[in-house]
Amino acid sequence: MIIETERLEITEMTLDMAMDVHKNSLDEDIRRFVPDEVFETVDDARETIEFIISQYGSTDGPLIYAVIAKAENRNIGYVQLVPISDGKWEIGYHIAKAYTRNGYATEAVKAFLPVITEYVGVTEVYGICLQENIASGRVLEKCGFEIFFTGEGPYHDGVFAITKSIWKKF
Repeated sequence: MIIETERLEITEMTLDMAMDVHKNSLDEDIRRFVPDEVFETVDDARETIEFIISQYGSTDGPLIYAVIAKAENRNIGYVQLVPISDGKWEIGYHIAKAYTRNGYATEAVKAFLPVITEYVGVTEVYGICLQENIASGRVLEKCGFEIFFTGEGPYHDGVFAITKSIWKKF
């Protein structure tokens, strides 16, 4: 599956992306906000990519795709949909620090969500982030999500979750 926007290509990950995935995972925001997605070595990244590749073609997830900046033909991050339960999925994304504040995350989520949710038969999509991760919350809001819960969650303190039923217009 390849999804294209004016500036981005969202595509399946390949093993030759391991170095970029490793480097992108080492920035301070990943360490702070999603520490379980830090790959200390290229081999760690490669092992995870092998698992990701094994999930393509499945509708059970997780479904994780590379975000490529067309201008540089460089892997600058990822966008993902991970199953929670009974047709409910969580959206996740990360853009490398050098590329943040350029609208890439919003562009990727807006392009990815309608395609991937139709593919897997999603009924609800949630975005979950720490309240202090203001940029991530703004991405979700720009993509039409609405806050429905603030408080402590099972994975982080100070979580707010945002939901969007897919029948709403993106």
